[in-house]
Amino acid sequence: MRFPSKEQVERLRQQYPNGTRVGLLQMDDLQAPPIGTLGTVYGVDDTGSLLVNWDNGSGLNVIFGVDRCRKL
Repeated sequence: MRFPSKEQVERLRQQYPNGTRVGLLQMDDLQAPPIGTLGTVYGVDDTGSLLVNWDNGSGLNVIFGVDRCRKL
């Protein structure tokens, strides 16, 4: 797995501020919420992962460079 630079992480934090709504497009995890699940971003960690509270109750993060979501 490739980690983002500090600049990339800061750019992600600007693109996905707390409260941003997202929809799941792809997640490489057996316990992932279904594709299309909506959620609310509550942060971006130092590895560039989006911290999301999914509407279905899941708390799995969107991993930088692995998973995909779209901004609503």
